[in-house]
Amino acid sequence: MPPSKGHPLRLLIVGPSWVGDVVMATPAIRLIRRCLPGCFIGALVRPGLDDVLAGTSDVDEMHVARSSGVMGPKFVAGKVRPRRYDTALLLTNSFSTALITRLAGIPRRIGYDRDARGLLLTDRLRAPTRPDGRYAPVPAIEYYLRLACEALLGRAVPDWRAGGHPMRMEITPEQEESSAVLLDRSGVGREAPLAVLNPGGNDPAKRWPAERFAVLAEHLARGHGLCVAINGSPAEADLAFAIRSGVSVDFRDRVVSLPEHGVTLASLKGILRRARVVVTNDTGPRHMAAAVGARLVTLFGPTDHRWTTIPTRAGSPEAILMSDPTLPPDLVADDHPDRCRIDRIPVEDVLDAADRQLAGWEGPIVAEASGFSGGLAPRVSEPGRSA
Repeated sequence: MPPSKGHPLRLLIVGPSWVGDVVMATPAIRLIRRCLPGCFIGALVRPGLDDVLAGTSDVDEMHVARSSGVMGPKFVAGKVRPRRYDTALLLTNSFSTALITRLAGIPRRIGYDRDARGLLLTDRLRAPTRPDGRYAPVPAIEYYLRLACEALLGRAVPDWRAGGHPMRMEITPEQEESSAVLLDRSGVGREAPLAVLNPGGNDPAKRWPAERFAVLAEHLARGHGLCVAINGSPAEADLAFAIRSGVSVDFRDRVVSLPEHGVTLASLKGILRRARVVVTNDTGPRHMAAAVGARLVTLFGPTDHRWTTIPTRAGSPEAILMSDPTLPPDLVADDHPDRCRIDRIPVEDVLDAADRQLAGWEGPIVAEASGFSGGLAPRVSEPGRSA
């Protein structure tokens, strides 16, 4: 076992539970890889999130497992225990993930001291708070970098806003092909000029109204000659269908519902990279789009934009539209749900933002090579497979 403050030889990074958070964790993961070149690094992620990290050379192995039920933590711990990790870095905040690393026998366990899990951690960091004791709206990228730097690497937190620590999401050749096949199957085709709309979100309060997305879809098809792909999870298929149905019949054939054609996180990566503009609520595909260099229009309702401030690439700006841009900086949007209702964002503002993004579009040619780094892809272990 290494000294309590020494560099690990075998490190397990416990990844966040949500798509967008995993993408926002990539600057911290990449910094760890660079600072610990000889360390064996594993990542523990939920099923599906391995598709987000697929192609990265920043981790050596991905453990894919979901902790559910009373015996869930014990089951997942059994999956990672054979790797004999000496250190775990928990990018999660939950009690259950801290319990997993303890049950796995990992001697050093690093994480934020919150959610009553302090006794399960050996190295604890306090999460930033406001004067009233509630958590401060710190960008997730900074939150993860601070934990990695201060509690693991023993170095200053870098200025990620300066552009030196961008989010990164590789696209494997297999994922690139699955994107092209899905576009062909939907009738759009892999060569079509494309806009992507992402109207969903895990919290209904974060969803801009569907009928307004339909107005936007028709505007992009009619005014810009674009094919419009409406993204969504299987549970959001009805939402995507309703938006497509709200487009007039003259332009409906230029609008497709991706859930109807089996979109996955793996195939979505290449679709987002092809898009000339992505208009989205504050949800996971927003971060995926930024990581592949798409031009973004992001709509914020009763969730403070400071939680998910992200860096964007040069030439790929993000237009942020807030439901109440006059909210004073000492207030947090989450605490004012009525004042910050997302339906307060007018249709005209979103159309204008999309037009401005399209006017400056200098995106990639569809046929260019994928972003796959060509490095060694991590080994993946899943429940039922050998660990």
